[in-house]
Amino acid sequence: MNDDLLYSSISELGKLLRARKVSSLELARAYLARLETLGPKYNALATETRDLAEQQAGESDERLRRKQPCGPLEGIPYGVKDLLATKGIPTTWGSEPFRDQVFDYDATVIRKLRDGGGVLAAKLAMVPLAGGGGYRYSNPHLFGTCKNPWNPEHWAGGSSSGPTAAVSAAMVPFAIGSETGGSIVVAAAYTGITAVRPTYGLVSRFGAMALSWTLDKLGPMCHSSEDCALVLSVIAGDDPNDPSSSGRNFVYRPNSGHPLREIRVAFSASDFSERAVDSARPAFQEAVEVFRKMGVKLVEVSLPQLPYRQVSGVIAGAEVSTVFGPLISDPERFNLMRDERQKSGLKNGLNIPATRYLQATRIRRIIQERIREFFKQVDVVMCYTERNPAPRIDSEPPERPPGAGRGAGTARPAQPRPAAGNTDLMGCSNLLGLPGITLPCGFSTGTNLPLGLHLVGRPFEEQLLFQLGNGFQKNTDWHLKRPPVGNA
Repeated sequence: MNDDLLYSSISELGKLLRARKVSSLELARAYLARLETLGPKYNALATETRDLAEQQAGESDERLRRKQPCGPLEGIPYGVKDLLATKGIPTTWGSEPFRDQVFDYDATVIRKLRDGGGVLAAKLAMVPLAGGGGYRYSNPHLFGTCKNPWNPEHWAGGSSSGPTAAVSAAMVPFAIGSETGGSIVVAAAYTGITAVRPTYGLVSRFGAMALSWTLDKLGPMCHSSEDCALVLSVIAGDDPNDPSSSGRNFVYRPNSGHPLREIRVAFSASDFSERAVDSARPAFQEAVEVFRKMGVKLVEVSLPQLPYRQVSGVIAGAEVSTVFGPLISDPERFNLMRDERQKSGLKNGLNIPATRYLQATRIRRIIQERIREFFKQVDVVMCYTERNPAPRIDSEPPERPPGAGRGAGTARPAQPRPAAGNTDLMGCSNLLGLPGITLPCGFSTGTNLPLGLHLVGRPFEEQLLFQLGNGFQKNTDWHLKRPPVGNA
């Protein structure tokens, strides 16, 4: 089975399956072969689930043979970040203390994908504990630091590194990642794929490792905006097992939406011409021009200057360390963790006073009101996903705690810094649980690594983001580019 087929969109694969031009079992075996070859090469694979995949693929083929009603994911293989519970299959959370952890139930997302005809091909590698306590890309990893398929000397992103590398290199057509402070969209931008961070509460987190109760989200990582919409339509929805579930569904309507000329997109030109690194500026500025030519109403306006990352730092720091309190208090298991900086960050989070945490939650509410007012003048905010392409693995990066900047892994958050343009969009949207999509928008000069554009909307307005994402990808072909990984 050639690369062209394995890089096909979900819709294209679905048409082939329903026309009986390829079987789900054939697809599953082709992706499994690629996972076996490329997964270890890029440190993207946690556990291959061959037996389950072949069983589910066979069941899907039988439903297709009988022409039973089926959804968009019927017979489509996929992978998930190794923090989602899968019955009888190891769920390691990427960390040595949980290497042998096995649950006797499936996470809600796994169940929904199974019920939708999806074929689970693999659990995919992740940063230890999704970066709880703070992390660097050079951290000791249970499966090795995940490498970028575009250049293995560069990082694939974190903490959803395995899913993004696997989709980028067509080891699976789509995957599920998690985000607390940027892990879905940043990893996707670094590896040239499309990904969505849904509104907080739209996708159930039951059966997912908790990192930060009020910040965690699960979302799709795919080749295109439309693929993300199809996956989200299956995994979204109410779940009584998740107290934070919003009770809302998501129904994808590809042909609906406002006229593009009526959609107001906030942007700051200086973000792309001054604040992005030099090698990324041409691609970002070209991407903005694509939106201008699409006819959307670009509005030069910036987010209010508020302490998004500082507030998130306190909230995430306290919640992360409380989540892993039982591990921290068990010296024998805790010392199995190999990164002393991460262990120190987890311990320090326990020292955040309750008054500071409560004050941060109060400020978050104030910020929420300010941003609600801001969104009265625009419908979407646009910025780069990251100002630079993926860094080298051997470089010494600043520490990247989960949730929102340095404060998440330390007892005292970083001092506020003046905001510039919309560069705080990542911190703002994660703090408030706003939906966002990252779109491949070109490559850096010199290193020729992928870059991503970040669009953020109001709560539960994913449909608008997909309308813009689909429109952008009809006018560009960046999402169709393939990394130089060769054949499996």
